[in-house]
Amino acid sequence: MFHVKLPGHDAIARQADEHLVTHRVKLPRKVVEHPFRQVAKRVLMALLVLSVTALLVWFDHDGYNDNSDGSVDFLDAWYYATVTLSTTGYGDITPVSDAARLTNIFVITPLRVLFLIILVGTTLEVLTERTREEWRLNRWRSTLRDHTVVVGFGTKGRSAIQTVCATGLKKEQVVVVDPSSKVIDAATAEGYAGVIGDATRSEVLKRAEVHRARKIIIATQRDDTAVLVTLTARQLNKGAKIVAAVREEENAPLLKQSGADAVITSASAAGRLLGLSVLSPAAGMVMEDLIQQGSGLDIIERPVIKAEVGRRPRETDDLVVSVVRGHRVLGYDDPAVGTLELTDRLITIVRATPGSQIAPDVRPLVQE
Repeated sequence: MFHVKLPGHDAIARQADEHLVTHRVKLPRKVVEHPFRQVAKRVLMALLVLSVTALLVWFDHDGYNDNSDGSVDFLDAWYYATVTLSTTGYGDITPVSDAARLTNIFVITPLRVLFLIILVGTTLEVLTERTREEWRLNRWRSTLRDHTVVVGFGTKGRSAIQTVCATGLKKEQVVVVDPSSKVIDAATAEGYAGVIGDATRSEVLKRAEVHRARKIIIATQRDDTAVLVTLTARQLNKGAKIVAAVREEENAPLLKQSGADAVITSASAAGRLLGLSVLSPAAGMVMEDLIQQGSGLDIIERPVIKAEVGRRPRETDDLVVSVVRGHRVLGYDDPAVGTLELTDRLITIVRATPGSQIAPDVRPLVQE
């Protein structure tokens, strides 16, 4: 067993470990207010209650008796307010007049209850929040099955998630893995679960429940990282469909050898689109339209319907590009196609309807 070290790998791992001390898995949630701001507000409220109590005692200091010197000054008023609200009650300063006792009954006692509610409520909220988060995490892990794991939440990763979710996949069934806590915060803000860490490490992928995933999308920034992630993911899950993106075309065979079912070469694809746009701006415009899912034209994969069985690809209502028969992809004009069969799937170009959701059995084939 060999260990591969890549440039910057240790630094990324150390950075991930720093963020993983308390939050390794983040579930999407709506945070109304920052926790520190909530605590600060409660502390200010407690200080306000304490100040009001001390001022009430100071204004009516003649109605109180101090066992040490008989008089109650400003400091004694704060002291009395502190020991009273905290229910310590040493008894060295006591209300002796009727007015002072009535003030203690109807004003200071409610303030004492409010003070305790603020302090105890803050403590209970912290404890219950932690327990609730643990419960949510355990429940999430126990119910997560056949989900999609996306490694990398950059431009490619975001676009891939949008394309997959257009088929009806719920956001709860998507887990994003990225070494940056800010990126994961952005993912959870959009409704996806996130795992902070280096995806080349098996323990990080295990937190994303990769061994139970149905699809794995690898959209890292570096090709060597994509290779290591593919190797690790394939080792943990033998049956998942793994699709990876690389920048250089020469690295595509290495990714396939590592276990990727499909490899998308971003650099060469962009280069071909640039060249096509130079030779034929109209053709380049059409290709760009196909790439942008959800508007203009879309290329999809769909099953053959009963009315199309026995027909040739050109005889269908849609513009058929290829026919998927078993594990073979045949061109529309391939003589081996003959007539369409019920078990075939068609790759077609259709007019996209903005705002509409793609049927679950229809797969968009091109993503941004």
